[in-house]
Amino acid sequence: MPPPNTASDMSSYLAPEKRIFEYPKYWAECFGAAPFLPTSREEMDQLGWDSCDVIVVTGDAYVDHPSFGMAIIGRLLESQGFRVGIIAQPDWSSAEAFKVLGKPNLYFGVAAGNMDSMINRYTADRRLRHDDAYTPGNVSGKRPDRATLHYTQRCKEAFKGVPVIIGGIEASLRRIAHYDYWSEKVRRSMLIESKADMLIYGNAERPLVEVTHRIANGESLAQMQDVRGTAIIVKQPLTGWRGKDSTTLDAPGVIDAIASPYIDTTATSQCEASNDSADGPKDAKDAVQTLSIKPMAAYEPVKGQPWFKTYAKLPSFDVVKSDPIMYAHASRVMHHETNPGSARALYQEHGNKSLWVNPPAMPLDTEEMDYVFAAPYARVPHPMYGDEKIPAYDMIRFSVNIMRGCFGGCSFCSITEHEGRIIQNRSEDSIIAEVEDMRDKVPGFTGVVSDLGGPTANMYRLHCKDPKVEATCRLPSCVHPTICDYMGTDHKPLIKLYRRARALPGVKKVLIASGLRYDLAIRDPEYVKELVTHHVGGYLKIAPEHTEDEPLRHMLKPNMSSYNKFKRMFEKYSKEAGKEQYLIPYFISAHPGTRDIDMVNLALWLKTNKFRLDQVQNFYPSPMCNATTMYYTEVNPLKKITRESERVSIPRGIRQRRLHKAILRYHDPKNWAQIRDALTEMGMKKLIGKGPSCLVPAETREEARKAVPKAKKGRQGMTKHTSPRSQKMRRSR
Repeated sequence: MPPPNTASDMSSYLAPEKRIFEYPKYWAECFGAAPFLPTSREEMDQLGWDSCDVIVVTGDAYVDHPSFGMAIIGRLLESQGFRVGIIAQPDWSSAEAFKVLGKPNLYFGVAAGNMDSMINRYTADRRLRHDDAYTPGNVSGKRPDRATLHYTQRCKEAFKGVPVIIGGIEASLRRIAHYDYWSEKVRRSMLIESKADMLIYGNAERPLVEVTHRIANGESLAQMQDVRGTAIIVKQPLTGWRGKDSTTLDAPGVIDAIASPYIDTTATSQCEASNDSADGPKDAKDAVQTLSIKPMAAYEPVKGQPWFKTYAKLPSFDVVKSDPIMYAHASRVMHHETNPGSARALYQEHGNKSLWVNPPAMPLDTEEMDYVFAAPYARVPHPMYGDEKIPAYDMIRFSVNIMRGCFGGCSFCSITEHEGRIIQNRSEDSIIAEVEDMRDKVPGFTGVVSDLGGPTANMYRLHCKDPKVEATCRLPSCVHPTICDYMGTDHKPLIKLYRRARALPGVKKVLIASGLRYDLAIRDPEYVKELVTHHVGGYLKIAPEHTEDEPLRHMLKPNMSSYNKFKRMFEKYSKEAGKEQYLIPYFISAHPGTRDIDMVNLALWLKTNKFRLDQVQNFYPSPMCNATTMYYTEVNPLKKITRESERVSIPRGIRQRRLHKAILRYHDPKNWAQIRDALTEMGMKKLIGKGPSCLVPAETREEARKAVPKAKKGRQGMTKHTSPRSQKMRRSR
């Protein structure tokens, strides 16, 4: 571990946390690693176990692969010496299925699966899906709506008094009061609703290892109130913490400027004042080159900094459920308090109970990441599924995860909120060892690695040039509106990894399928050349998401100049390599901030560039995302929030959302009638006809004869100007 900084280091950081592989092993280590974590009493008997220490309940099929959460958590706890059982996709109609492995000695761990159960079961139009990629046979209905709630209830029924800890993306993104798209209301924290004993949010390894060892050593969860990365139910704020009403931190106001890490942080008032100084980062730049750069994970806030032992009191559940402006304020503050180096705890009252959310866990360093991925994963589904196909496994079985986290901060994406902005990297040796293990172990490997990536394809080993700035920055994105001067864009470590991977014996091709951040890629032409020459299988999927500035601004995505530059580089290097390769762009329809005219302009761009989209993603308001806050409140939480805040244009209701999706598929005859009506209403009939500048052809006699009378515009067709929420908010002003 890096040594503590001296008192003269004005950032005052220490590294007191124990790394996840430094805990003494639990006594059950003597049983060794299991071929598969047991899912039945028979398997436990074969392993010589009389009981499980921890039982993990999951909404996914059990696949022993490091792309599946239950496998990572189970194998990690196994490496600590604990006996871990898996109950996968149990019948939730009674408690019987939750008794199959007996009573756990320590606790139940509950997660809905790799996906939020509601997103897994319903489309963006709230229609029931008829498939489930995480289920054998791709069948739906193997998990309930809001699976975490049902599983927790059944665990408590099965064995009264056994603690239940919830986690995974479903619980993580519902850790405070949140807008729920499916019920169209603000719901309580999932910890409060589920009546679980603790919620672990984000990547759970660090807090889970600590909590498990402390329970094993005789502590109760009630005694573990200050574990980073956890949320608990309390009667009042924790003793020894200073409270700040969230309106004093953001009144509601502007996003804080980056605090200079080189000022004296011994005085709270001075630190707080630095947040208003726009000159902080400029003064620091000259000093960056003289510092010895350490990973973010080496730093931990200590006494003397304004956020140390300080909590932000958010507006209560009763307030945010009835006041959209205060909901937007609470969401904004919560997003400000997500940097592990400087986050305050959060406190929110829910009636006669209160929620306490500790600051996020510190990210794993490279050695810890290697430790997590070095577990003896079987890399295949559990044998109980026989030959049944699990589509989610088939998609990733020949891929390798090289990093975690994303500093893009896209407003519609939950990766940053769940995994954090700090990139957590595996070592090159660890990644290569996994490729070799996959090559030698996984049935059907033909020599093609389908992906080396993660949340993004090309953020591997990219980080802030100064970890002290990284530890104090509260901005939502490191790359919007432009790439931050502090953010490194050197792709050389990634290029080196690509070259080493494709040189392995038995490896014919290494493809890159993760989402590419092309605004970063164009900063390093050598990377683009390497990627295009060796790692594209004919098509490269990228996600501009839109072409128009207004939607892009609300998405926190780069404008099309970055895309155009990348496209030119892609075509140039493809030609030099003698390859015929194509870019496949992805776009989102009906995103907050998108007007009908924006969708028409996007469709015209698609037609000009001869793109015909087969798949279109309609915006999905998932919990905790900034874009979801925009959708619900009709204000932008990325900007100053007041009662007079400019309203965000929201494509609301089935009629308008389907129109935006239809416009993206302008070439589909099924959509022509709807598009014609919209163009006529917009006064853009000139786009209807046969000319090259037209979007859709004119109506034929046959179409007119078969036309169905238009439905009257009802509640589903309401716009932001006519919705009850807008009327209520305007009256409150």
